[in-house]
Amino acid sequence: MSATPASPLSRRGFLLRATAVATAVALPHSQALASPAYAAGPQDYTFPKAVREGVARAEARNERLLAGTRSANGWDMETATDQGGSIANRPVPGTPVTDLRVRLGAPETVLVHLVRRFHYELAELQPGEVVGWSAPDGLRGPARNLASGTAVRIRPGHCPPGTKGGYFPLELAVLRDILAELDGVVRWGGDDRAVDEALFYLAVGPDNTRLTAVAERLRAGEGAGTLVDVHDKRRRSAADALARRQRNDS
Repeated sequence: MSATPASPLSRRGFLLRATAVATAVALPHSQALASPAYAAGPQDYTFPKAVREGVARAEARNERLLAGTRSANGWDMETATDQGGSIANRPVPGTPVTDLRVRLGAPETVLVHLVRRFHYELAELQPGEVVGWSAPDGLRGPARNLASGTAVRIRPGHCPPGTKGGYFPLELAVLRDILAELDGVVRWGGDDRAVDEALFYLAVGPDNTRLTAVAERLRAGEGAGTLVDVHDKRRRSAADALARRQRNDS
């Protein structure tokens, strides 16, 4: 006889269960066993008051931080950073960039790697030359991705929006190699119809498995600072193929 499938949890139910588990871990073993929340069966499960209040606070915080719409690449935009949401200040190791405002998780891993390779192989960055999250008001087109913490501007003073030719051929070869190493999950604003050569942003949404795979590969040890030959035939071929594909998508 086949088992009856469990009904899916609502988002609130998931938060309650997750918070309840965290509370159980924090409680002494005897208290956890004695608590009605953990002694009850599946049908009469009661969450402790502290858990319910914690979930309510988390939901209120999310409602306050979310802008109510998504950026061009499908991620939730937020109205502030370092307020307990998904976007926070992060350092870029090995560079003077100590306060990159970026979405935590895979976006952070990928964009930090991008900035590090840029610093090591293209131009040494100075404080203030990398801009991450920006408030949603006034952002247009792909620049809206900044408000979701999934984009960065690198040296915007050197490459104002609408201008072309901000990179020498060798620099452009390195830039293309970086994008190919990231398997196309990052797009360069220089390939957009409305050119913005300082802008780099995630080209995929939050559920994209390729983004997860790239982030895991980088965390496993493929860090910036490793000497690579951007003129290697295979690397150059992959970079050129990605460039053609992304230009055609603009």
